[in-house]
Amino acid sequence: MNRFGVAKRLQQVQDPVIPIVGEWVRSNPGTLSLGQGVVFYDPPREITEGLETFWADPLNHRYKLVQGIDPLLEAISDKILSENGIQADPRKRVVVTAGSNMAFMHAIMAIAEQGDEVILPKPYYFNHEMALSMLGIEPRLIEPGPDMLPSIQDLEAALTERTRAVVTVSPNNPSGAVYPRPLLEAINAWCRNHGLYHISDEAYEYFHYDGSTHFSPGSLPSASDHTLSLFSLSKSYGFASWRIGYMVIPPQLLAPIQKIQDTNLICAPVISQFAAARAIQIGPQYCQPHLETINRIRKSFIKALSSLEPWLQIVPAKGAFYLLLRLEVDRSSLEVVRWLIEQHHIALIPGTAFGLEQACYLRVAYGAFDEVTATKALERLIAGLEQLKQRT
Repeated sequence: MNRFGVAKRLQQVQDPVIPIVGEWVRSNPGTLSLGQGVVFYDPPREITEGLETFWADPLNHRYKLVQGIDPLLEAISDKILSENGIQADPRKRVVVTAGSNMAFMHAIMAIAEQGDEVILPKPYYFNHEMALSMLGIEPRLIEPGPDMLPSIQDLEAALTERTRAVVTVSPNNPSGAVYPRPLLEAINAWCRNHGLYHISDEAYEYFHYDGSTHFSPGSLPSASDHTLSLFSLSKSYGFASWRIGYMVIPPQLLAPIQKIQDTNLICAPVISQFAAARAIQIGPQYCQPHLETINRIRKSFIKALSSLEPWLQIVPAKGAFYLLLRLEVDRSSLEVVRWLIEQHHIALIPGTAFGLEQACYLRVAYGAFDEVTATKALERLIAGLEQLKQRT
């Protein structure tokens, strides 16, 4: 008997693709990465006011309440009401987490048992699929249509007696697709009618283009008892390393999620919570100029990449800061990613990480660079893809 083995359930979990691509990047100095989903800008300088408040009280160096500090809970309550239309008692329905990845893990642990199923439309966010597999929950995958969105018919086909929830990500990672409000309303109602939870990941809520708008299904009048809304400061406020997200949950899940949070984390980093409270108070007007820059970069990428059509197809994207490309090649997306890094010093993420295995898909994350560096990255990407096209 091997006493030093590894848990079998983890052997079923895909290797995290970001570190794999990151290692290839490190092995090829000078590579520009359009891989990881981060923004190029920093948090607002005014968060230092929150840090000063933190330092003013020595007790802030101790553990705080599992749910979060009062100033941040109040700021979140005001924000979700004014921006998302969600009315929720922050002490009964809001939990601050160390990023929305943790919020998703908490949600699944609270609502599902081993052997249960969660409907996960492709292309999925890879950490969602990994979390389900780690916990012994079966992802019920839905194959994508041309718009990369599921339909109610897709949900019906995936439903079993073991289904516990449906996951939506809008704006979507990796496709950049935005779920239309009628579709989110229909999915939320379908979940309610079938006694299922609707987990709505809204990390990219501010990243909208070409007239698209954000809708939070948790704002629907009948949504409060079965909708979990997940949010993050990592993208909107450049807060990635501060590790602050939050979840708005049905009241019956508060006690279970408090147990989970207390066991895994106790509380989100307190100094980050003070900074986050100030950022949310500043509001999305801080993000807006940066979003305009990102949209200009987005348009330049779409224009340049369109020159390679129809060999290259761009999935329609009106949100987040991703483009999903489909290439007419007979090589796997992972092979193409490695080739682009080694030959052209430009990094992307393979579509296989998001469950897209029927063709060669690549995800482009165009939000990580300022306009000057983004232009350099785009030139390398076009050069690499043109060479790849010639070899096809």
